[in-house]
Amino acid sequence: MKLDEVQGILEKNLNEDLDNGKKRNIVFWYDEDGEFEEDIDNLNLKNGKIVKLDKNNSFYIKYLLEIEDPSSNYLIYSPMAKPHLRDNWLLDILEYSFEFSTDKAELIRRDFVEDESLTKVFKNYLKFFNNKERYKKFASYSTEDWTEDSIHIRILSTLCKLPIADFEEVVKAVLMEELKEDNKYMKAIRNFGDEKAFWNLVEKRYGYNIEQKSLKILATMLLVTHNSYYLKEKIPAKWKKYLSSKEYDCIVFVSNFMNHTVHSEKYNEIADSIEKELQIEKYIDNWELDKYLDSTTFRIYDEKIIEKILQNISYGLKEYERYRKIINKRRTSHWFPIYKYEYEAIYYAMGLFEKEREILNNIKGKSSLEIVRNYTDNLYKIDSLYRKFYSSYDEIIDKDRFVILAEKVENFYNNYFLNELSIKWSQLVEDELLEDFTIKDIHHQKDFYKEFVLPFVRKEDRIFVIISDALRYEAGVELTELLNKDLRGSAEVEPMLGVVPSYTKLGMASLLPRKSIEIDGNGNILVDGINTQGTENREKILKNYSNKAMAIQYNDIVDMNRKEYEDTFVGKKLVYIYHNTIDALGDKAQTERDVFRGVKAALEDISNLVRRLVNNVSATNILVTADHGFIYRRFPLEEWEKIGKKAPNPIDRGRRFILEENMDDVKGTLPISTKYIFGEKSKFKAIVPKGIIRYKIKGAGANYVHGGAALQEIMVPVIKFKNIRKDEYKATKVEVKLTNISRKITNMETYLEFFQVDVVDDKKLPLKLKLYFADENGDKISNENIIIADSKSNRPEERIFKEKFTLKNINYDKTKEYYLIIEDINNEEIYEKIPFSINLIRK
Repeated sequence: MKLDEVQGILEKNLNEDLDNGKKRNIVFWYDEDGEFEEDIDNLNLKNGKIVKLDKNNSFYIKYLLEIEDPSSNYLIYSPMAKPHLRDNWLLDILEYSFEFSTDKAELIRRDFVEDESLTKVFKNYLKFFNNKERYKKFASYSTEDWTEDSIHIRILSTLCKLPIADFEEVVKAVLMEELKEDNKYMKAIRNFGDEKAFWNLVEKRYGYNIEQKSLKILATMLLVTHNSYYLKEKIPAKWKKYLSSKEYDCIVFVSNFMNHTVHSEKYNEIADSIEKELQIEKYIDNWELDKYLDSTTFRIYDEKIIEKILQNISYGLKEYERYRKIINKRRTSHWFPIYKYEYEAIYYAMGLFEKEREILNNIKGKSSLEIVRNYTDNLYKIDSLYRKFYSSYDEIIDKDRFVILAEKVENFYNNYFLNELSIKWSQLVEDELLEDFTIKDIHHQKDFYKEFVLPFVRKEDRIFVIISDALRYEAGVELTELLNKDLRGSAEVEPMLGVVPSYTKLGMASLLPRKSIEIDGNGNILVDGINTQGTENREKILKNYSNKAMAIQYNDIVDMNRKEYEDTFVGKKLVYIYHNTIDALGDKAQTERDVFRGVKAALEDISNLVRRLVNNVSATNILVTADHGFIYRRFPLEEWEKIGKKAPNPIDRGRRFILEENMDDVKGTLPISTKYIFGEKSKFKAIVPKGIIRYKIKGAGANYVHGGAALQEIMVPVIKFKNIRKDEYKATKVEVKLTNISRKITNMETYLEFFQVDVVDDKKLPLKLKLYFADENGDKISNENIIIADSKSNRPEERIFKEKFTLKNINYDKTKEYYLIIEDINNEEIYEKIPFSINLIRK
């Protein structure tokens, strides 16, 4: 430092404002190396006198300052080191004076902290501070407790470019950077920091006492320690060298790392590498499944859980309730999102297999009404489970190990359920419904307008009717649940018997108002003499019954804004909206495999459409229905599942029906009269195969079919949605409460119990929570736990969650408050913040 710079600083100190009763400013300058001893006489201070301090004149200077001249400003210069406190005769004066130093480390230290003993730490980082950006970043961190370690952590955090000064984040950063060829953070630590300080902190915090300093070994130690904590099996001898004495801190570190919203993928890379290095698969094959159910450190555990459940199911072991509990337990684990579709496919497949006894007991019925009630009350769930199995199965990348499960699903669904149900139903159709395809006490599609729509038209209440092509009954039930959960209002579903043949032209026509309905020689369906094909023609028919009616395609309104909605529907009282996603995919050979994705898309489309109608045009009454359902199977059909028949003069035909006037009865088919819809003069018959047999038609596309009389084809939903602007009709999430009375923690490991107060139903939604402990600054001090409160059980004991919390091994102040933080994961907000005291009983 140059003399003129020194003079400038001294002048500034001597000219400082006087406060706290001070009458003057005194500056002490201990120049230990005597660097300015020869220059001191050249200093020309405008507002201060200079006096030199040596070994023998301390008493004189004290007398000078306190007796001879108690009012002047002074610079006390000493070309010696500052004496120890007990040897410093001027200590009392020094206490209320400034101390100046030309030591760069000392000057830097003064910018941040008064404790002179920390100067030696700053001296170690002169190269670090010789950069404005690093200096600025270091200064930006807030630190109340200045210690050697806190300075090291700020230096390391700066070099790792972290937003906060936190050693856990430093370790995480360097471990993630180690995945690259060049670890820029460790390189910066070596060049501008102190690598030894880094490893000393690692040893203090995480118990790393291995002589070789390696980030790979550090990561291995952290993960092995975390793994051993949850594993109910003796770890291999080769792993024991990696066990840390700071077990709890390692557990919290790994928990926070793997559950981090941004860094979890990097954790996966590190964990996969260590899993391979440790050869975990070699050991796990000898362990019982229950021994590693709580282990979430490595992905191999989920791989093996899935593998073993699949094996057990393929061997015929029907421990479905046990497997379900295992899957539910894994839902809160780190790896579940990666194996979500594998677990769900197993879950839905088990749901199907569990219905075996139920089917044996329930595919019975003395009448068509009884079996329809049986299907719409219960058996439809099998169609839904089959759909959901394939919706998950199709998302699985590695399907090879699911081949046997898929075969079992196909065999159960097609050869057992569909076949048994359709044979029983076909017999009842033959016995009861050939001449009049109607069932007393069941709504019929041909009466849809009269029974469901006309009451609104008569009262001049506005009614919206959404018709989704091929929305079968089981999907309608799921849509009803969605509407109840997503919207304020009430939705309920009723089954409706569709028409036969169950194909679009007749189904769409039957939903319209009419005085007459007929079919011409070309297979066109006419209502009141108007061809029902096309939206324009259907609107003409509707306007004959309401001059405020309209028909419109879903695709024409899907992208409309609020103003366009208002302009489109202003003054309209009767609106038919036509939606086609399921049939559009299923009816094409190239896309029929995606029909279940089409169902999912349809449910989302319709739910969103209902919401827009409510929000944009204040729709109060909405009906959702379909023209027909469908049958779908995944595996190719065998030849025996198809029949050939040449129809002399069909006016229409498909894989599941022939519509003809003069056709002899054919063995294996049901000749259903169309008088039930076209009237007594109709001579046409719908010749549909019994069971689920298809007619032979050239070309691909026999897996997705409709047109026949199977329950999946002819049972369609009528969903009645009413928008009600009352809070009780708004779905809310279930409540979860901490049941422990005590708010005091005395152990590093603590179990807390939580209770799901409400049962999940139409108006009570599931709640997903993240729980952890934090200090008053919001810093995490424990591992994380996840609770998925989605129980539908009425038994309180089945809605209890017992969670284990592991605290960091740090000093806790029993006079301070710490907090159990409960976050609503989906809303990304604090659900509850509960104060606790922590008074650990050290063993």
